[in-house]
Amino acid sequence: QPVSVNFSVYANRQTGYGYVPASDLLKMLSQRFMAQSKIIQVKPDRLDFYFNYGVSKQLPVRMAGYVVPGKSYYLARTRFWPDQITVYASKRVLDSLRFVKTVPINIVNFGDTVIQTVALEKIKGVKMVPDRVRIGLYPDIMTEESIDVPVGSINMPEGKVLRTFPSRVKVNFIVGASMFRNITADQFQVVVDYNELMEHPSDKCNIYLKASPHSVRSAKLSISQVDYLIEQQ
Repeated sequence: QPVSVNFSVYANRQTGYGYVPASDLLKMLSQRFMAQSKIIQVKPDRLDFYFNYGVSKQLPVRMAGYVVPGKSYYLARTRFWPDQITVYASKRVLDSLRFVKTVPINIVNFGDTVIQTVALEKIKGVKMVPDRVRIGLYPDIMTEESIDVPVGSINMPEGKVLRTFPSRVKVNFIVGASMFRNITADQFQVVVDYNELMEHPSDKCNIYLKASPHSVRSAKLSISQVDYLIEQQ
């Protein structure tokens, strides 16, 4: 026989929280047994519950845990189905949430796509719909590549032009094989600092890699100095 609890007796409508104490539980349960029966223990010793009146919002899903592809691979992309879920909670709790996390997962040494169903990490007083999602992990093989990038300048006074020899230098980097076709020279920035030339005059000037796309790793110049000429316009 089920035990029916009167919601209005135990619900605090101001806080969205309520609980049924152990003493009340014992009374309700005693009515379901014969008179000579004795209840030794009840677990849990009280029933907590949270409620609201349909207050919810959509939140993105984030992965938690330790995910390391095999040697020469990196994690190129992570995908969730669905990538957003509906979260029900009090307004105060909802305002404090920016995303929900999966339970910690541990997947290592993989070179092919991995698809798994994972539960979402529980938050007290929060209901998630759905409470589990599918996650897709997409590894990509790393490859060493290079690209010729024009040499520019910074802190150059107006009316002066810097010319370097060579005018373009090679930048070496590591990138996912599938992403290399999206890499272009204008995503890198190689420069000479005019202020450094004035402070330390020399036949050659230092060049610096000031910017590179986020999708590449270990970007470095093939040479560190070039010949140069400063012209007055």
